[in-house]
Amino acid sequence: MRIELIDLLKREVKPAMGCTEPVAVTLAVAKARQAGQHTSIDKIKVDVSPNIFKNGLSVGIPKTDEVGIAMASAIGAVSGDAELGLKIYETIEIAKIKDAKDLMKSGKMEVGIADTDEKVYVSVEIESAMGKTELVLSGLHNHFSYIKHNEHVLLDDPYIGCSCDFDIRTFTVNELLDEAEHATLDEIGFLLDGLKMNATISAVGLEQPLGLGVGFNSKKAINDGLLGDDLANKAMYYTAAASDARMSGISLPVMSSNGSGNNGLTAILPLLAFRDQYDTSDEKMAKALAMSHLLNCYIKSEIGRLSALCSCGISAATGSGAAITWLLGGSRQEIAGTIQNMIANLSGMICDGAKNSCALKLATAASTGVKAAIWSLNGTISSPKDGIVGGSVEESIKNLGVLSAQGMKLTDSTILSIMREMQ
Repeated sequence: MRIELIDLLKREVKPAMGCTEPVAVTLAVAKARQAGQHTSIDKIKVDVSPNIFKNGLSVGIPKTDEVGIAMASAIGAVSGDAELGLKIYETIEIAKIKDAKDLMKSGKMEVGIADTDEKVYVSVEIESAMGKTELVLSGLHNHFSYIKHNEHVLLDDPYIGCSCDFDIRTFTVNELLDEAEHATLDEIGFLLDGLKMNATISAVGLEQPLGLGVGFNSKKAINDGLLGDDLANKAMYYTAAASDARMSGISLPVMSSNGSGNNGLTAILPLLAFRDQYDTSDEKMAKALAMSHLLNCYIKSEIGRLSALCSCGISAATGSGAAITWLLGGSRQEIAGTIQNMIANLSGMICDGAKNSCALKLATAASTGVKAAIWSLNGTISSPKDGIVGGSVEESIKNLGVLSAQGMKLTDSTILSIMREMQ
């Protein structure tokens, strides 16, 4: 069982540069360009799912001064190596940015919203002297489901869920925690790379007020004596500063979690704050990181990779809060209490796209995860049947899934409508 979970962590905890929704678009277009060997483009059409559109509408694109899906599409049409997957922006040529902007103005490119219920979906059609290439990316931000060039189908691999032999939802939370706790440093030491990677981008956001400057100004408030430099506030400004830098479009990678860079920041950086405040071995920190990522995956398997709910607050911060409870010596019951407290507290946090103000939500989520742990360790635990809180953490998480799938569908479309009207 542990081998399968470690394999899951290796698949779901990956470096990414830039917001993962624009990354997915750039990746899809670049793959279509490379598959058809298109050196010039006569026409390009890109359609994305409503959730991809929402999350890519206002976020900065690395190496440019632009935001949005159109720019992400144009960049993939002129540059980038699709073989790098979510790290594709590392190979974007600065000299090609002007070509991308020219393509956006040329009238050759069309970007729209696909009529689909899929959360992660990008379709691309490119026409040139080389013919026509069609591509679909779906299910995961880096999964190519279909590629056709002229009359030849090059790939037909529909996403049908996890390729492993188990569904993480068949596990209990305690089983996930047990496997993480008994894993060796040799097995999960790779997770420490994410700690270093996300610490680097956080430090950049603390050095200068990028984006909204939430992390920078939170740290300044501490230096000015307006806030205390405790664990909750340290988790807040570490996480917010990294989001400030990332959402501004800075060209630095982050370690993502379950397809989201901001999830990775929120699952990891509160643990960095803990380590900076308390002496913690690499082995113990790696186990805490495994717990955080696994719980993020577990909750997102219910609410979806993309939804109207802010998964940074609802799943990633729940994961880091639970891991901090464990680091503080909490029992399984107290870890469960942390999860119940988070669901009682932040389950109403909406996702209105990736943008600079995500740093505000990450700040709230990261600090609340720490507070939820402290409350639980001191006996304050949300009671069963209080709102959507169930009699077990598994029941509460399933209730979140029902809320996301059934209750938030209209909310999601309403959010998108509001955002489009303001463009």
